[in-house]
Order: sequence, then C-alpha cells, then structure tokens
Amino acid sequence: MYARSTTISGTPLNVDRGVVYVRDRVLPAVMGMDGFIGLSMLADRQNGRCIVTTAWEDSAALQRSAGGVKAMRARAADILGGPAVVEEWTIAVLHRLHAAPEGACARVTWTRGHPDRIDRLADAFAVSIVPRLEDIPGFCSVSMLVNPQDGRATTAVTYDSRDALQRSLDRATDLRQEFTRQMGAQALEVATFDLVVAQLRVPETV
Repeated sequence: MYARSTTISGTPLNVDRGVVYVRDRVLPAVMGMDGFIGLSMLADRQNGRCIVTTAWEDSAALQRSAGGVKAMRARAADILGGPAVVEEWTIAVLHRLHAAPEGACARVTWTRGHPDRIDRLADAFAVSIVPRLEDIPGFCSVSMLVNPQDGRATTAVTYDSRDALQRSLDRATDLRQEFTRQMGAQALEVATFDLVVAQLRVPETV
C-alpha cells in the first residue's frame, strides 16, 4: 500500500476553510478514484500547517491518481495560503485499536535512518513499539510511512483527545528515544496536530 502526503504551511486563520474544502470537495472526489483506500487531514491551528494524506492500494493506483488531484491540491494551497510540498510513501505499519472520535489529536514524528535498514526499522517498530503504544490511555491508532530511497519515516500516533495526547508525552518520548537509539535512527521533528478529517479503509498490517 502507498500514500501521498501534501503538507501546506498556510495561515492559521485559513485552516477552517481548508478543512471544509478537503472534507466537502477533495474527499468525495478521491473516494471515486480507482484504488483509493483512505484520506486523513491533520491541522495545526496555531501555525497553519496542514497535512493531507491519501492512501492507495498499490503503486499503480497512486500514480493514476496523480493527475486527478493536482488541481485540488493547488486549490487547497490557495485556500490555506501557503505552498504545498508533496511526498510519496510506502505504508509500512497501520494498526487501529479503535476509530478516532471527534476531537482526536495526533503526534507525528519524522525520522531518518539508513535506507538499507528501513524494512528492519518498520518490522521492529511493529513488533516492539506498537504493543506498548496500546497500553497508553487514550491510544487510538498508529501508522508508519517510509521512503525506502532515503531512509525517512513518518509516524503518526492518534489519541482520543488533546488531553490524552498531552498525558502520553513522557511515555511517548521514552519510547521514541529508546527506539531511535536501538535502530541507529535520528528523530528530525516531532509535532502535534488535530485530526480534522479521517476516512480510512486501509487494511491493518499488525
């Protein structure tokens, strides 16, 4: 399975308009495309950064959709008031304990490791970290997207609420530091977002 993420560093005042556009225009359009299996949108209302990720059942579906979403991406960037950065990923890990409720939030971590070890990193994360995330109160789901070409990975852990996300901070930090140290990876950035749109049919990998 594959994913395309579009990160737009927009204006905080425009975030709600962007959410409406993605929910009411983009989502219905991509749901009609062959091979579509999910869309999520994360938003940071304080700094205006939004990440829209679409998921596809195979690389062919990912490539077929490219032309169909180009104009919508441009319109979303225009509404949000910032440039769009597009990246393509392999979906390495996806696990849901339960569906995310309204008000759910996510902590996203970007890491980089050796490209030759990216499969090992994903396997180790699924085996050693995912079961421990399940024990954190408020945990909903986790996904890991990887780029085998350059060894980058982005991991999103979703919690029931902003309070649950904040309460998980110490435990999540310990797990992240332990994991990156053991795998010889580097944490590039950690950020938190509201989960504002979620329509996911991505099969579990764990």
